[in-house]
Amino acid sequence: VRVDVVEAVLALDLPGLLDSDARIQALSAFVDQPAAQALAAANKRCANILRQAEGEIGAELDAARFRHKAEAGLHNAIEAKREAVAENVARADYTAALAELAELREPVDRFFDDVLVMDEDPTIRGNRLALLTSLHGLFLQTADWARIQVE
Repeated sequence: VRVDVVEAVLALDLPGLLDSDARIQALSAFVDQPAAQALAAANKRCANILRQAEGEIGAELDAARFRHKAEAGLHNAIEAKREAVAENVARADYTAALAELAELREPVDRFFDDVLVMDEDPTIRGNRLALLTSLHGLFLQTADWARIQVE
């Protein structure tokens, strides 16, 4: 088992060893897939942006403020996956939860390719940061993906 996988799971400070082990096993089987590598890189980028933007994140996400199709696309994809990921995590089916997250690869890539998160307009910037916060929170349901090492 890769050390970064163990660290990514243990960073969540979970209450039970059996749950941690189940997450580690699922993430270990998933982490070398191309989608996992791309998502880990995107989530690391997301975490870095959020860390640097501390204090600028909008309180609530406002879809009416989206200026690019990629923003709306990412938001819609997150919302479409939110319930399925939560249900799979609640059942401790981390393999299924990770498969749901893998389907976010394309909208995440498109967002980072097409959208400048740190827009000059503080309202737009805050809204984009709130979108990234939503994405980051979805990933944190399985592990701290920012700790996954990408090749």
